[in-house]
Amino acid sequence: MPGSVENRLQELGIELPAAAAPAANYVPFVLSGNQLFISGQLPLIADGEKFSGKLGADVNVETGERAARACALNILAQAKDALGDLERIERCLKLGGFVNATDDFTDHPEVINGASNLLAEVLGEKGRHTRFAVGCGSLPRDVPVEVDALFAVS
Repeated sequence: MPGSVENRLQELGIELPAAAAPAANYVPFVLSGNQLFISGQLPLIADGEKFSGKLGADVNVETGERAARACALNILAQAKDALGDLERIERCLKLGGFVNATDDFTDHPEVINGASNLLAEVLGEKGRHTRFAVGCGSLPRDVPVEVDALFAVS
């Protein structure tokens, strides 16, 4: 019988993508004691919307939010791969959001809200977290956002 997180995903009509394999010399997650560190996830989902470009140039805030949401789905996919069961998540402690943006772009928090909102929708109070949202000059594969996460787990 699926747990409450799996039930919530079903209620929201969300199917998690397969956990992405690392694209370089790193691991997608590290489980250490009761902490799960998820490497930065890109907004790449098979058969999903393709995200590329720079906020403030060729990507608007709404598209950036959708990209950040896709990153959060990939974070949950990695967590499920690491833990076997999303019910083991006790709390999302922190999200780190990187926004590929022009020098004059200032709406980084609104963009990363896409990831924050998804985790709150799926995990409820356990999905509320600390975070940062910063701009950078470029990101891998020309994606508009990259998000990493830290969870407390059982």
